[in-house]
This record gives sequence, C-alpha cells and structure tokens, in this order.
Amino acid sequence: MVLNVNATRQPLKILHVFRAPVGGLFRHVTDLVHGQSTKGHQVGIVADSLTGGENADRRLAELAPHLALGATRIPMGRYLGLGDIAATRAVAAAIARMTPDVVHGHGAKGAAYARLAGVPRHAIRVYTPHGGSLHYRPGTLVGAIYIAIEKILKTRTDLFLFESEYIHALFNRRVGATRALVKVVRNGVADSEFAEVALAPGATDLLYIGELRSIKGVTILIDAIAGLLPSGLTLTATIVGDGPDREALLARAKARGVADLVRFRNPMPAREAFALGNVMVVPSYGESLPYVVLEAGAAAKPLVATNVGGIPEIFGSQAARLTEPGDCAALMRALKDAVNDPETMRASAMALQERIRSVFSVKTMVEDGLSAYAEALRRKAGAQV
Repeated sequence: MVLNVNATRQPLKILHVFRAPVGGLFRHVTDLVHGQSTKGHQVGIVADSLTGGENADRRLAELAPHLALGATRIPMGRYLGLGDIAATRAVAAAIARMTPDVVHGHGAKGAAYARLAGVPRHAIRVYTPHGGSLHYRPGTLVGAIYIAIEKILKTRTDLFLFESEYIHALFNRRVGATRALVKVVRNGVADSEFAEVALAPGATDLLYIGELRSIKGVTILIDAIAGLLPSGLTLTATIVGDGPDREALLARAKARGVADLVRFRNPMPAREAFALGNVMVVPSYGESLPYVVLEAGAAAKPLVATNVGGIPEIFGSQAARLTEPGDCAALMRALKDAVNDPETMRASAMALQERIRSVFSVKTMVEDGLSAYAEALRRKAGAQV
C-alpha cells in the first residue's frame, strides 16, 4: 500500500497493541478505538488472552462494531520471559495480515511487541508508555533492564505520544531524548462523564478504585484508617478492584483491626463504583495521568490524592492539596480534613470539575492523536524519498 500522506482526511488502518485489557490503559485504548472508528478509520487491537476475565470479554464484545480489523488475543506474560518470543511473532503475524498504516503500542509490553515486530515499509510505530517501564525505581536490576530495553526500542519508534508532561520529562531523564516525533496528548473524558453520581444507601466514608498492587498505596490507606482510630475518628472504606496484593491487603486490614471498616468489592465500572463511597482516595506511589482521577474529578467527587506522576497536572492550582506518597501521617490529616470540612471539599471538587472540563477532553485527545499520526507519516514518507 502507498499512503497519500498529504490527504490528512484519508482513512487509516490503525492497530493498537497492548497487554492487559483492564484498567486505565484499556479505557484509553477503548476511547481511541471509538473516536478513530467514528472518524472513518479502520481499527484493530491485539491484546493479552490471559488477563481481564469475563469483564474483558464483555467489553471487547461491546467494542466489536468499532473494530474493522478485529480483536486478536494472544498470551502475553506480565514479566520478561521466553514467552515473549512467541508473543512477538504472533504480533508480527497480525501486522502482516492487517497491513496497518499505524502500529500503536501501549505500555511496556505491548509497545515492545509492536516495535520489535516488522511493519509495512510506509507504516509508523507509535509508543504511549502509560508509565510502564518508567515506574521501576532507578538503581534496581529490573529497572536497569527495562530502561536498557527502552533505549534500544526508541530507535525503532517514529512517534512518541506521551499522556502527560510528567511522563515526557521522566522519559527524557531516564531513557534520553529521541530524534523521533514527540507529542504530549493528555488523556480525556467525555461530556457525559460530568454528571454527578448519587451516593448509594450504606455508602462508606472513603472509596478506592484501582488495581490491588503495591504501587497503588492501598496499604497506606488501610494504615491511615487504623491510625485515626485512637483519635476517635472511625472511617469506613470501600476498596474496588483486584490484583496480586488482594489477599495481603485483606490480611493487613485484619491485622490492623479495621477488617470490619474496610470492605472489598470486585472490579466494576468507575461510575458505578462512585456511588459506594463519599471521598475518593488515590494513595498511589506512582502514576502517569490516571483516568480514575479524571473520572472522579469530572463527576465532582471529593478527592484526596498523592503528589505523583501527572496528578498535579490534573489538579492545576489545587496541586498544593496533594499529599506525599507513603506519608501515612499526611494522609491521615488529609482524610480527617476531608470528612470534617465537607463544604471546602465540595468547593474544591467543583473547581476541579471545571478544570477537567476545559483541559481534558476525549475529543481533543482523539483529534490530536490523529494529527500526530499524520505528521509522523509525512515525516517517514519524506525520509524515504
């Protein structure tokens, strides 16, 4: 296929490659698929077959009408292993079958497969990190391995689409600048998400939504709830999600004497979960530009969050309210203030909602991403002349 890159309205064949069909990354891909297909482009995905369970199957079935190139599921391990060889070959086979113009890899694993596999001569390789390799701490063996891989793969990348200024800067510090085209295209939410969600009967004081793994800081949240008990403040919490630390967190709540205050619920859509708790808590040690913060802010949920990743970009002038990750005492103070001063929290929530409405639009995300594809395709075509 010879692409007329001067015709910016020409339909593209776009393939998104990512590992886990769960969480914010999957939400991001889903929004892109909807937006790109609505604009007349042919879209396909390649994702892990081992993750997501029935929820992923249901969401992929709902997405099917927008997937002209289909959905391909293959085994993709979370960590480095021999299975990555077979996965890369499977991704290469999907690319050969679909002959896409754009191969867009998301996250460390998906983007590694997308960039290692061969692509048509005219096609571009695109990378959106979503944190991924950049979350590993410098100085660790695992972190060094992943950064070394990133340095190799950046030479096989035509376009970097960073989802926050934070991730862009972090990539430059740890991996280094690149000669490829670089754009920051922030995650966005839809107009329908600005409707507020009424609390359900029996809603708890606090709410956490997300993966249950160490980087998300749920242990600190449990410790903060326990730490407030001697002061006479008894807070209840709903923790919505799943992950490798689920059993350890259940044991932690029991050990800290708050098992009767903290209830665990299986993953569900964020807006459904918003009804289950009053104050949303995001106690993470690391993030990129988390959708759950955008979604909660759009719905005017009172928010307590940590000063990590792109969260300060979301909060803007309110970033001083954010707590430092891992600081249990600071989180305790923030939770105490949140429940004791609901009027201030309400005013902050309304101000954050307006900022998200003006800055973080899914429509802008889709359009800016497509414009970046077109520019990268022009650059590649020009270099091949």
